[in-house]
Amino acid sequence: MATNIEIEAKVLITEKEYNHVLSYYKNHVINEYDQINYYIDSENLSLKKMGIGLRIREKGGIYTLTLKAPLAEGLLEKDENLSKEVFNAFIKSNKFPECYTVDFIKMLGVDPKTLKVITTLTTHRVEVNYNDSGYEFSIDKNSYNNKVDYELEVAGPSLNRAKEMLKEICVSTNTFYKDNLKSKETRALETVESK
Repeated sequence: MATNIEIEAKVLITEKEYNHVLSYYKNHVINEYDQINYYIDSENLSLKKMGIGLRIREKGGIYTLTLKAPLAEGLLEKDENLSKEVFNAFIKSNKFPECYTVDFIKMLGVDPKTLKVITTLTTHRVEVNYNDSGYEFSIDKNSYNNKVDYELEVAGPSLNRAKEMLKEICVSTNTFYKDNLKSKETRALETVESK
């Protein structure tokens, strides 16, 4: 099980801004791919109510279970790889994987048998080399529950520096800057709750 701290600054943008930013950075693209996030919770969203995020991400045929818990700055992430068979067993019959994450979920007082996929979100991600900064700059198109949104994201060890870099990117591309405080998971779950 891998553990890391996720610190990122994000801004939601319009489709027009998205296309402009893609064009502006087209010669600096270092990677481009699709990933599907399967967001997991109980029917009454017991994890979300505790501020905990749980998902399985499918990217390039690899399935990763990730639990996210809030920290003073950023999120604590715990990742475990799953086999395709274990993933399919969960998707088809809600058989939650036997893994390290189960112990943490039980400590929170949540029965793993109550967990299921609540919704999914597909991201088309374009990763850009931004001034060899060591920070990760991504341009995302997210599709979920008949909605599409667009997002710029800068991730790295310092939230303040990530925000500064994101503001620089927005200024140079003439894109409106406003902190996006809602994660992809929150936005996707809100569209399920509002149905």
